[in-house]
Amino acid sequence: MTSLSPRTNHPYATAAKAPRHSRADEVYEQLKRDVSEFKLVPGDRFTETELSERLGVSRTPVRQALFRMQHEGFVEVLFRSGWRVLPFDFNQFEELYDLRMVLETTAAHRLCDDALKVDRSLLDQLAAIWLVPAEQRSSDTSQVAQWDEAFHCELVAAAGNAEMARVHRDVTERIRVIRRLDFTKQPRIDATYDEHAKILKAIQRKRGDQAALLLRAHIQTSQAEVRKITLHQVHMARQAGQGK
Repeated sequence: MTSLSPRTNHPYATAAKAPRHSRADEVYEQLKRDVSEFKLVPGDRFTETELSERLGVSRTPVRQALFRMQHEGFVEVLFRSGWRVLPFDFNQFEELYDLRMVLETTAAHRLCDDALKVDRSLLDQLAAIWLVPAEQRSSDTSQVAQWDEAFHCELVAAAGNAEMARVHRDVTERIRVIRRLDFTKQPRIDATYDEHAKILKAIQRKRGDQAALLLRAHIQTSQAEVRKITLHQVHMARQAGQGK
């Protein structure tokens, strides 16, 4: 049975007390993890009863969570036959990547502007993860995928605009499953370390234009990889996860 206990994947998370979640919230978070970790992939079908038995909860919070996921475009209800995980909407992913690029390059300029309040402690935490010798780099694809997501979220958060950070977190949630597929090959992990290091060094030197250009190229590379994703890769990712 899958545990619904809260889990923190954020490598830079603080010890602040987590807000209280309802059972429906917990089911929703678990189902989102199932999608991002390829336990549920496009085309999978299931019933509310199957989910309630697997998660050890009643059907009411399961139904509430599923309707929330339906509203966000992850699943659809099938007439008299349960639910189905929807195919990837690659046009929407393209638009979300474009929005992400605007937010992050804007943040890069803000981080290099002495007139604005910047959270330097967040930048120091990022440097401790990414500005390390090659022999200290992690080779754990799952861990690096989580760290990569946190890197981009913290860059925006450090720039000091709470609304920008909120919108960026929403974009991050919606593209998580696609981004995780970008970390199934070691060369992409190596490139991520190298590119993140260059971005951080440009910010440390307050070279906003350079940092923004590096971020744009970094995101465009990831965006190009998304265009190559096939359903076969998704199923291969699920098999790899089941083999751990």
